[in-house]
Amino acid sequence: MKTFKIFSVFLIINFGALAIGSWLMNNGPQTSWYLDLNKAPWTPQGWVFGAAWTTIMISFSIYMTSLYLSYNTIKLRSLFAIQTLLNVSWNYVFFKKHMMLTGLLIITLLSVLIFYLLLTNQKKLKLKNLLIFPYFLWLCIASSLNFYIVLYN
Repeated sequence: MKTFKIFSVFLIINFGALAIGSWLMNNGPQTSWYLDLNKAPWTPQGWVFGAAWTTIMISFSIYMTSLYLSYNTIKLRSLFAIQTLLNVSWNYVFFKKHMMLTGLLIITLLSVLIFYLLLTNQKKLKLKNLLIFPYFLWLCIASSLNFYIVLYN
């Protein structure tokens, strides 16, 4: 029961962060500003983003639950809070403020943080550590999309 409660809290926080980020970007992907940008040829269709983030946040919630149950420290909670803040702020900075370079910096920091979690918890979580890999992979793709936009706009 304790595991389910912790998992539920992580789900609520993660999907809440997605909702806040979506609200802050104010229909960013449908605005003329974004639609007129030169985007990378590998930019996925819009529906892919929703499917990807749903899968990522479920996997990440399971990952964080496992990590939290074995390693509940201030450092872990701080890293999770920073991850949430970076994730939410990218939407606002990139889509609402049109600060593409600052967005690239934010998504790079987020990628580094997730990579740090991936590397440092291999021994602790064993196979469960793979649950954070979709997040890291998606951030690599998203970073490349952001980088392309910075270069060609």
